[in-house]
Amino acid sequence: MSKIKQVVLNTTELKDFVKHIVGNNRYLQENGKNPVAINIEGEAGLGKTSAILQVAEELDLQCIKLNLSQLEEIGDLVGFPMKEHEMTKADITKWVTESTMPMYISSGYKPTGEKRMTHAAPEWVQGKKEGGILILDDWTRADIRFVQAVMEIIDRQEYISWKLPKDWHVILTSNPDNGEYLVNSIDTAQRTRFITAHLKFDIDCWAKWAEQNSVDSRCINFLLMNPELVKGDINPRSITTFFNSISSIKVFEDQLPLIQMIGEGSVGTEFSTLFTTFINNRLDAMVSPKEILTGADWNTIEAKLKASMYEGTHYRADIASLMATRISNYSIVYAESNPVTDKIMDRIKDIIKSEELFALDLHYFMIKNIISGNKSKFQKMLLDKDIVKLAVK
Repeated sequence: MSKIKQVVLNTTELKDFVKHIVGNNRYLQENGKNPVAINIEGEAGLGKTSAILQVAEELDLQCIKLNLSQLEEIGDLVGFPMKEHEMTKADITKWVTESTMPMYISSGYKPTGEKRMTHAAPEWVQGKKEGGILILDDWTRADIRFVQAVMEIIDRQEYISWKLPKDWHVILTSNPDNGEYLVNSIDTAQRTRFITAHLKFDIDCWAKWAEQNSVDSRCINFLLMNPELVKGDINPRSITTFFNSISSIKVFEDQLPLIQMIGEGSVGTEFSTLFTTFINNRLDAMVSPKEILTGADWNTIEAKLKASMYEGTHYRADIASLMATRISNYSIVYAESNPVTDKIMDRIKDIIKSEELFALDLHYFMIKNIISGNKSKFQKMLLDKDIVKLAVK
């Protein structure tokens, strides 16, 4: 039997995909149909859960995250069973719990003798209003009882006696069943109850995220130059942990043994050795995008960029590509919380127009990325006829 194919997405594509499913689920609910659940499958440390938390924030949705691999009591997921009794008073019939029977009896209700077992709504769903995302994290790592309960929840968005509020969306996260992870195998009958998207690592997506989250500028440069190092146990989470643990060191060159030691304990010997080589080659000393955009006069900045991109007369295309990415991403992040003044706009134009620094394809790349990243603040760049010429080449 052939395996069901998966769509493979980077983080940006995944967020757009989830937003579509949320919108489509609303359409389904308005037409009396059950929403569709999503299973995001991917290697550890890629940011599966973080991406969904960002979507919830961007869509202004409530968000509940349950790590099923850490739950021991099934009641923590589906609520706990309880006995109810049928009570009547005149033409009114109610089902009440045993603990509340005395109160109803004192109010004139009488038991009919009918009993039933039901489930109290779990604590995490109580009091929740319409509009939210339920993340069932690492669901295939959980005990098989939880896996079966998840099937019930995603099928009908309810469990015996309680329902998720309207406009709630169930998103599962899991690691692949490839022998590398301790997970339960999911058969075809289970897989066909949701849509599976496989998350992949994308260096451009990571670089944008790193810029937004103020990862050390020197470290961003290193990974942009060595994206092939992200493999196996060396995942974005372990790499970011390593970068954060050395970010307080002002001059990397002064602490190479310490950096090597920390690196070997987090990302391994190969990664750490290449990182210290990067430092020894003074590549960590490249001018930062913050200084490029907001620093001294353009002539000074241009000189620093040339010093990074040229070894004598030899042009370092790899450094130029790295700088184009960093400048684009930083410009977008800067514009999110700062006014784009004429001075900033002129600096960006100077950078893009510099033929000694960037090839034509990089001119186009920067213009496209910067304008699409924040159209409201950068659209006026296209009033410059030279920028327009570069944008259409």
